[in-house]
Amino acid sequence: MEIHAVGFIGLGMMGKPMAHNLLKAGFSLVVHNRSRAAVDELVSAGASDGRSPKGVAQRADVIITCLPDSPDVRSVMEGPDGILAGISAGKIIMDMSTISPAVTRELAEKAARLGADMLDAPVSGGDVGARAGTLAIMVGGRREALERAMPVLNALGKTIAHMGDSGAGQITKACNQLVTYVTLEAVSEALVLAAKAGLEPAQVREVLLGGFGHSRVLELHGGLIIDSNMRPGWDLRQAIKDTRIVVETGWEYGSPMPAASVVCEVLRTTGYASGEVI
Repeated sequence: MEIHAVGFIGLGMMGKPMAHNLLKAGFSLVVHNRSRAAVDELVSAGASDGRSPKGVAQRADVIITCLPDSPDVRSVMEGPDGILAGISAGKIIMDMSTISPAVTRELAEKAARLGADMLDAPVSGGDVGARAGTLAIMVGGRREALERAMPVLNALGKTIAHMGDSGAGQITKACNQLVTYVTLEAVSEALVLAAKAGLEPAQVREVLLGGFGHSRVLELHGGLIIDSNMRPGWDLRQAIKDTRIVVETGWEYGSPMPAASVVCEVLRTTGYASGEVI
């Protein structure tokens, strides 16, 4: 089935620039979002208002979701006004959220019973990569569905990898978040230790960058710490959710997660102390 129209549900910090890139690539775009302003912006740029997840699914050949957490994806997928209520055989649902692999597999099975494919295609690269169209995209699901969806993915990212069956993309994203957050915790602790011991943190960072401790996290986020740039790059609640998924995925597969568990608790403690997590 040829792709004539793409649907996009979830026009947040990541989703909105991704949707704009699809318009720039020449796709006919149908959008839906919980808040109205982002829909109006995309409609002004040339998209159509799908009015509901069901409406988007009825009008699009590939339906993309980019939502905060597993319950949000489940809510948009299921129910009388959900994607599954408007989907038809041959269409592709592509979830680009970061959610539980177990929930992904469950929803993919429901889509398959209706003759549709569901790909889990979480991304890495942040809002900068979303705006530039340079995201790394890790995909789980049928290879045939991925091959059909490649023109859409090529408008959103530069590194697109098929990781295996349904859920494999989400497991790969969990591995990415594990390395990222644990490394960020280590970088933060190292630079604080340097400062407490009377060393110049910037000099310590430069030395570490030239050795075995080099990492993109040390390079980028370490630089932000040195510059006292505390502007949030993402929502703390999302960071807690991501590390929770890492820990829960470890439990599911019997893989110990001591470092991820500690970082998850550090984030949760920070959230409770700041009042951002109730």
